[in-house]
Amino acid sequence: MQAKDLMTRNVECVSPDTSIAEIARKMKSMDIGFVPVCDEDRLLGTVTDRDIVLRAIAEDRNSCTASDVMTDEVWWCYDDQTAEEIADYMASHEVRRVVILDRQKRLAGVISIGDLAKSGEQVKAGEAIGDIAEAPPANAA
Repeated sequence: MQAKDLMTRNVECVSPDTSIAEIARKMKSMDIGFVPVCDEDRLLGTVTDRDIVLRAIAEDRNSCTASDVMTDEVWWCYDDQTAEEIADYMASHEVRRVVILDRQKRLAGVISIGDLAKSGEQVKAGEAIGDIAEAPPANAA
């Protein structure tokens, strides 16, 4: 099965100047914890609910924007890659979701560990989760 068969297609981006309050409202209304940050059709980064909490709220920076809290290292795969390739990629990079691009490098969708599990790729999803869980904390010396 290819990424294009599993991915969530209705991905809404936010611009770099979108307020974190607006992003949080979007996350609540869409029941999501992750949004890509785009400038036109160029992917710049991502904002997660965790980014908002750790980089804004915990530092009393309530009036900041997506560009202030986003993670600019984006993990991505192509829409014609297989579910197994994506699960291996997620495990090797210790991430729970990846952005999916078409071959013109335009945003096509998002795949999460849950999407892999729902698609019948439970074994690969489980392996990816195991690899993520075994990884040392990012701030470990």
